[in-house]
Amino acid sequence: MASYQPFRELSINEISSLSIENAKSILIEVNQLIYQHDIAYHQKDTPVISDAEYDRLVQLSLAIENAFPELASQNSPTLRVGSIPSDQFEKITHARPMLSLSNIFNKEEVPAFIQRINRFLNLPAETEITFIVEPKIDGLSICLRYENGKLSTAATRGDGTTGEDVTKNIRTISSIPNFLPKNAPNICEIRGEVYMKKIDFLSLNKAQEQVGGKKFANPRNAAAGSLRQKDSSITAQRPLHFFAYALGETSKLISETHSGILSRLTDFGFSVNSLITKCNSANSLITAYDKISATRSELEYDIDGVVYKIDRLDWQDRLGQVSRAPRWAVAHKFPAEQAETRILEIDIQIGRTGALTPVARLQPITVGGVVVSNATLHNEDEIRRKDIRIGDKVILQRAGDVIPQIVASMPEKRDGSETIFSFPVECPACGNPAMRSNGEAVRRCTGGFLCDAQSIERLIHFVSRDAFDIAGLGSKQIILFNKLGWLKYPSDIFLLPDKMDEIALLDRMGLKSAKNLINAIDARKKIGLERVIFALGIRQIGISTAKLLAETFETLPKLQQVCIAAQDKNHPAYQELIDIDQIGESIANDLIMFFSEKKNQQLISLLLENVTPVTPIKAQLDSPIAGKIVVFTGTLSQLSRAEAKAQAERMGAKVTGSVSQKTDYLISGANSGNKSQIASKLGVTILSEDEWITLLS
Repeated sequence: MASYQPFRELSINEISSLSIENAKSILIEVNQLIYQHDIAYHQKDTPVISDAEYDRLVQLSLAIENAFPELASQNSPTLRVGSIPSDQFEKITHARPMLSLSNIFNKEEVPAFIQRINRFLNLPAETEITFIVEPKIDGLSICLRYENGKLSTAATRGDGTTGEDVTKNIRTISSIPNFLPKNAPNICEIRGEVYMKKIDFLSLNKAQEQVGGKKFANPRNAAAGSLRQKDSSITAQRPLHFFAYALGETSKLISETHSGILSRLTDFGFSVNSLITKCNSANSLITAYDKISATRSELEYDIDGVVYKIDRLDWQDRLGQVSRAPRWAVAHKFPAEQAETRILEIDIQIGRTGALTPVARLQPITVGGVVVSNATLHNEDEIRRKDIRIGDKVILQRAGDVIPQIVASMPEKRDGSETIFSFPVECPACGNPAMRSNGEAVRRCTGGFLCDAQSIERLIHFVSRDAFDIAGLGSKQIILFNKLGWLKYPSDIFLLPDKMDEIALLDRMGLKSAKNLINAIDARKKIGLERVIFALGIRQIGISTAKLLAETFETLPKLQQVCIAAQDKNHPAYQELIDIDQIGESIANDLIMFFSEKKNQQLISLLLENVTPVTPIKAQLDSPIAGKIVVFTGTLSQLSRAEAKAQAERMGAKVTGSVSQKTDYLISGANSGNKSQIASKLGVTILSEDEWITLLS
C-alpha cells in the first residue's frame, strides 16, 4: 500500500472562513483518507488511527459539506457505512441495511439533537420524548438471522448492505443461543456487538507473544480478528461475548418500543447491557452520559461513548434515515486525549492533486494506546499561525485527522536550537514551480503527470478498488514500472502485455505472476463507464457522482463534449450540467476544467484506444414518482418538509430546490411564494399536499 497524503486537523470554527477552492481541496483529501481507513478498520482489523481521530475526520467532512453545500457529493463518507466486505468470506446481503450512527462530541449538541427530532416530526414544543441511553460498545457489529427458531446465518456489517458470512464462527460464542423460544417470530434478526473483555484481551496478547503470534492493538481489534478467522476452531479458543441491542428483519412485531424489544431479547436468552436507562429530556440524557463516562475505566469491556435512541418505534419509522445514519439515534462520543512531544523534522509530501503538504516527524509518543510519530501541518499558513518550528515541543491531540493534530507549539520550552521552516516554492519531487492561487491556502505543483509524485498517485488511484481494480497492479508495481519508464499515463497500463517477458524476469514476479497480471489488465479492457470516470481522478468526483454522470451522458465522449461546450456559461450545455441532481456549480466547474485541458483530452483519447466503457443500465423503480423531479414549496401541514423530501427520495424521485423545465411536480403548501408562478408558466404539474399524498398512496 502506498503512503497516502496526510492531512492536518482543522478546527470546525475555521471552516466558514475558508475560500471555496480551499474547502474543496481539503474535502477531497479528507474523503480519500477516510476511504483508506474504512478498509483498514472494517476489512483488515488493523486500524492505524483511533476511533476519535476517525470520528473527527468524518465530522470535518460533514462540516465542510454543511458550510459549502455545493461541494457535497454522493461519494461523501457521510453517505457510507463501513467498508466493502473482504473477499476472504462469502457474502450475505442484509434484509435491512445495517446503518451507522451520526456522532456528537459535546453536551451542547444534545438539545440540538432533540430539537431536530421535534422539527422533523412537527411535534408541539412541550411534547415529551422518551429516549433509551446505551453504552456504545467498542466491538464488531453482527446481524444474527433466525429462521423458525434456529440460527441460520450471521453476518458482519460490511458496507451496510452486504456483510461477511461468519456463521460458523458465531456458533462458537457461548453467549449467542442457537435456538429461540417458540414464541419468537419465525423470521427474527438480532443485531448487536461482539466484544472481548479487557482482561481476556491482555491474556490473549500474552499468549500470542509467547508463541510469536500477532499481538492486537486493543480489545476491539482482538474481537474482530478472532471472529474473522477462516478456521472456526481458532475463534472457538478466543473468549468472545455478545451484547444484543436491536432487531433487523422480523416476520412480526414483538413490541412497539425499543425498550420493549430489549426486554424481549433478554427473554430470548441474549445478554443486554445492564447500564441501559430511560430518559426524557436533554438534561437527563447528559446525566446518563456523565454517569456512564464516570464508570468507563471500571467496566470490564471497552466503550467509546453512549448512544441516544428514541423509544417509540413508530416515531423511528417516521424519522427514517439521512445518508448512512438514522435520524432517531445519535452517538455521543467521549473526548480525545492529548500528549506532549517534540518535532524532529518537517517533510513535504505531494498529493495526487499536486498539493504540497508539510508533515511533522515527531519523537514517537504513545497517546491513547497508539504510538504516534507523524502529524500533518497542512500548509504554510498553518505553520506560521501556530509558530511551529523544527525542534519545538508541541501538544499533540489524537482527534481531528488521519494523522493526529498538533494543537499548539510551546515557545516557552525553546532552548534556541529550534529552526524556522522555509516552505518550498518549487516541487521537491520534480522541480516545477509550486504555485499558490489567490484565495487558496494550498500550494500546488504545476507539473501534473510530468511530476512523478503526482503521476504515481494518479496511477494508484486509477487502479484502485472503485476504479479499474486491476489485480496484481498495486502501488509497489506502479512505482517500479514507473522507474523503469514503462508506466507514466493510464493508457500505458494497456501496453504492459507487450512487456510480459520482461515483467516475468523482475524480482518476485516470475512467469505465472506476469501472466496473471496481463490477464487482469486484459479483463479490464471492457469496463463500466462509471469506473472509467472515477478513475480519471477528477476533483470532487467520487464513485457515486461518477455513476450519476455515466447514467446521464452514457458515453465518455458525450460527457467530454458537454463539458467543453459548457466553458461558455451561456451555452445550454452549462445549464444541462448543473441541472443534474447533485451536480452544482462547483462540481461542474471541476468537470469543465478537467475535460477542457488539452493534455487530459489526449489522455482520454489514448485511453479509449484500449478501453471500451460500458454504459450502465438504469435502475427501474416500481413507483409512480420514480425518476421524477420534484420541488416542494411553502409550508406543509401534514408532513414536515424534511419528512416529505425523505419520503419522495425513498420512492425514487429526485428532489431539487428550484423549478425548471425539467421539473415534473411542484408540491405547493401554504405561503408558496413565486415558485408556483414559475411552475405555472413552465407548464409544470402543481399538486397540493393532499393531492401529493394521494398520488403516493
